[in-house]
Amino acid sequence: MKCLYYLAPTLASTRQVTDDLHAAGIRDFFVHVISKDESGLKSQHIHSSNYLETLDIVRDGFIGAAIGVLAGLVGAALLFFFDPFPGVPRVVYFMIVVLFILFGAWEGGLTGIATENKKLHRFHHEIEAGKYVILIYARKEQGAAVRAMMRAKHPEAELVAVTKHFVNPFSDLRRRHATRERQRALQKD
Repeated sequence: MKCLYYLAPTLASTRQVTDDLHAAGIRDFFVHVISKDESGLKSQHIHSSNYLETLDIVRDGFIGAAIGVLAGLVGAALLFFFDPFPGVPRVVYFMIVVLFILFGAWEGGLTGIATENKKLHRFHHEIEAGKYVILIYARKEQGAAVRAMMRAKHPEAELVAVTKHFVNPFSDLRRRHATRERQRALQKD
């Protein structure tokens, strides 16, 4: 499944795009819109994004868990080496590592709640300027049809990025730049 990122200039354009996507067979579950104007999306019955798409909870949670593994292994090794409590069962060392992993994942998740999603950071200025980022999750066979429909019916919505899927928090997102022909067409309007 691919995630197509389109940048739409207005709420009306976004509404028309979602209507055309529904007509093309893309269910509401696979179309999410990220915007500063959440109330506008709700009033137009447009499916807005969720916290996993807008915040870095998953990514920072994994990073925190990785740091927890390292800290837990160091802590367990120090306890094993210095042996301040003789006769401690070996399972205690394992439990120490698990405790550090859970604490790291929890702390990382809390950090992620306060952090904008790494993939959406590239569109921060556009979102703040009032534009709409439309995430379309399309199956491999639907991708070409969605792109063709968007080119034909919505030239104002620009394809700005494509990823294999949004779920992987560590995958890189490269922003596409508008082609010269598209820039000329937009300047004429």
